[in-house]
Amino acid sequence: MTRILCWLAAMLVVPSTMANEVPLNLTPGATEISQQVYDLHMTIFYICCAIGVIVFGAMFYSMLAHRKSKGAVAATFHESTKVEILWTLIPFLILIGMAIPATKTLIAMEDPSNSDITIQVTGSQWKWHYKYFDQDIEFFSLLSTTQEQIAGAEAKGEHYLLEVDKPLVIPTGKKVRFLMTSDDVIHSWWVPAFAVKKDANPGFINEAWTIVDEPGTYRGQCAELCGKDHGFMPIVVEVVTPEAFDVWVAEQQQAAADAAAEAAASLNQTLTMEESMTLGEQVYIARCAACHQPNGAGLPGVFPSLKKSPYILGDVAAHIDIVVNGQAGTAMQAFSGQLTAKEIAAVVTYERNAWGNDTGDLVQAADVAGGSGAEESAPQEQPATNLKPVTEAVVVTVEDVVEEVEEQLSDLSMDELMSKGEQVYMAQCVACHQPTGQGMPPAFPSLVGSPITVGDVAAHIDIVVKGKPGSAMMGYGQMLTATEIAAVVTYERNAWGNNTGDAVQPSQVHAAKSGQ
Repeated sequence: MTRILCWLAAMLVVPSTMANEVPLNLTPGATEISQQVYDLHMTIFYICCAIGVIVFGAMFYSMLAHRKSKGAVAATFHESTKVEILWTLIPFLILIGMAIPATKTLIAMEDPSNSDITIQVTGSQWKWHYKYFDQDIEFFSLLSTTQEQIAGAEAKGEHYLLEVDKPLVIPTGKKVRFLMTSDDVIHSWWVPAFAVKKDANPGFINEAWTIVDEPGTYRGQCAELCGKDHGFMPIVVEVVTPEAFDVWVAEQQQAAADAAAEAAASLNQTLTMEESMTLGEQVYIARCAACHQPNGAGLPGVFPSLKKSPYILGDVAAHIDIVVNGQAGTAMQAFSGQLTAKEIAAVVTYERNAWGNDTGDLVQAADVAGGSGAEESAPQEQPATNLKPVTEAVVVTVEDVVEEVEEQLSDLSMDELMSKGEQVYMAQCVACHQPTGQGMPPAFPSLVGSPITVGDVAAHIDIVVKGKPGSAMMGYGQMLTATEIAAVVTYERNAWGNNTGDAVQPSQVHAAKSGQ
């Protein structure tokens, strides 16, 4: 009995002295919230240990003190109101004692109000897309562990599968609000040191936040089984001083401007086949090999082979189109927002000439930007026979645009606006503001009786076209046509009992876009 009691006492002593050393235990983390989570965890653990000592102590004592060899005789009583009350009341009080600190911590974890920085985090198979709302910065963050390490051809690095090409950067001492969503399947953004683990669901936005006081590098992973390369989707957060963050923001904005200038200049560049194949291979290994494999063989039934594929050997324009715009209903993403025209041209050239495809096609950045096709590698001076003359393509495009604009600026009836507006709302707005327009305050305000939806029409149009800085409301001026914006504004102003009677026309939206 003495040895048993000593062993049980040791169970309480060891956690308190080794909690920070045992790797199987939680760690305090790097934020106030993560410390609260750790303290809550340890509190509940100690309560469970105390319950275990009492329950097992009583059980072992009863077994030893009232064993048959000592002549113990079982009691004959049955049921006891006092005992029934005690074993109901005591667990209830224990649960209340555990629920109070747990509730306080959970409420604190779910309060992203008064944030200093808002970052949209979008999961995409298999990378993260970060967008800083106030700093006008966005980029993709990809795994940077080499294929040689993954294949076992070279030794694993210190941060194997936990390193990226572009980490998320945030400042110390600032409240950073995260808006989580997804482009495809369910992902989960998890950084243990921040005590942040939030699902990124397609069509929905979840919120989380953190304040980190100590500069450093913090790592995490996608914590939701999101496909074959789920284990290759790391998260790296660089926490720097506010001064260093301001410098980084300026550098990123300058880099974006330089990249835009370089992309524009690349439209007038002509790469040789060797240059295009070298760049194309780099892009392919970084962006495409995860699905289609480094040898282009793909994973039949899931990701098609690129060897002798109809897309690869067929029309060049169709090949460019699927890389630029993706393919609906499949895992093939649109890379127009991820790669430059030069990089897309290079990777298309590489795919059309690697692994024995040998089409001889040499695609240039101008072909991608114009969507016109590719040049033949020999002779390079002559246009490919499958391309339309540039002048013809331009004339057709202008005519189409003029016809489309004239159609968009024509007036619509209230019924037409409401019908189309509901379609646009359900496709673009419902994830944040809900089908009933009630929103999810305070993150996403209600549109029912809102000052925006029942107030000045011009202000309503302006916020839909341009968005609202410092909030999750993005600008739809480049995403929706004038007709679609007019329709959704009309719908919001007349749905859910708003009933303003306003019928916004495309010409009003066009005037707002033009700054008239």
